[in-house]
Amino acid sequence: MSATTDARLEGRILDYLKSRLPAGRDFALADVKRIAVGWSHETWLFDLNYREDGRDVTLGLCLRRDPGNTLLRHLSSLEEQYRVLKCLESTPLATPKVYWYEDDTAILDQPFLVMEKVPGTCPSPWGRDGRAFYQAAADRGSLPASFTSTLATLHTLDWRAAGLDFLGVPAKGRDFALREIAKWRELIALSEHPPEPILTDLIAWLEANAPESEQVVLVHGAYRTGNLLIHDDRISAVLDWELQVLGDPMYDVAYVLSDLNREGTPLLSNLVDRDAFFRDYEAQTGFTIDEQRCRYYNALYAMRSVAFWMSASGLYASGRSDDIRLARTAWSVPVVLERAATELGY
Repeated sequence: MSATTDARLEGRILDYLKSRLPAGRDFALADVKRIAVGWSHETWLFDLNYREDGRDVTLGLCLRRDPGNTLLRHLSSLEEQYRVLKCLESTPLATPKVYWYEDDTAILDQPFLVMEKVPGTCPSPWGRDGRAFYQAAADRGSLPASFTSTLATLHTLDWRAAGLDFLGVPAKGRDFALREIAKWRELIALSEHPPEPILTDLIAWLEANAPESEQVVLVHGAYRTGNLLIHDDRISAVLDWELQVLGDPMYDVAYVLSDLNREGTPLLSNLVDRDAFFRDYEAQTGFTIDEQRCRYYNALYAMRSVAFWMSASGLYASGRSDDIRLARTAWSVPVVLERAATELGY
């Protein structure tokens, strides 16, 4: 976006916020930043300054807007994110408070939601500075413990009491895994990518070997450093609510254990000692980590990753998105499939 476009959008955001806070006056935005992260939604951080009842008020806000064509296509819904975060406000899990969701495109051209700007930072685990940050935090010890306890809180919260059953409750047995396979098959089909024999083999193996699961918890779907906000060596908020489902807790545990989420270190997610993670997670949840199910879900993550990158590169190739990052994802498809082929014993 150009500076002119940004200024025009800021004016429209301010007009919207004025309409939501009719008792306020003298409104102004400060410290407006567009964050260049994420694949699915534009993210804006800012402070809203205004006066109400004779006092000065500063409200830290985050606005997420749908750009129109996202990597996950119809599977990524800001309305669903709003509903999930609203439900989670009544639970002990650290998440941002949400204020408003709007699907009227006359306001900001696309649907958007507004939530609180939670104090903290979110270092990327993929760069040198981020890896150094997490290594230093691992040495201190507080953040690794918070990482594990936050996941345990997520997996033990009462999702029924919170009203999260609208996400769809899988039946006990193989239903959860088969639902996930069907979801990512649909995204692959929408990408209109040429057939990949290894992917066909992987999907057949996943369907034939779907594990039984008796547990149903709220699953984040991408629980790792980079999707967690950190403040004072603690997790201040769990972010990136796009892939959440109700299902097997090992789906999240497998993501934590995956070597894809760490680089050049034995620490899980660049942060947590493996033995400490097993010990603390099992003690806090009462669940036993099933490494065989985790290996299965890592193969399912390979399928999901291929679906992501096929969708992303397909959007760019078809001209439905001009985000150059999506063009680069075509390179990732054969990389993931090569890893999958190794796992399948090729």
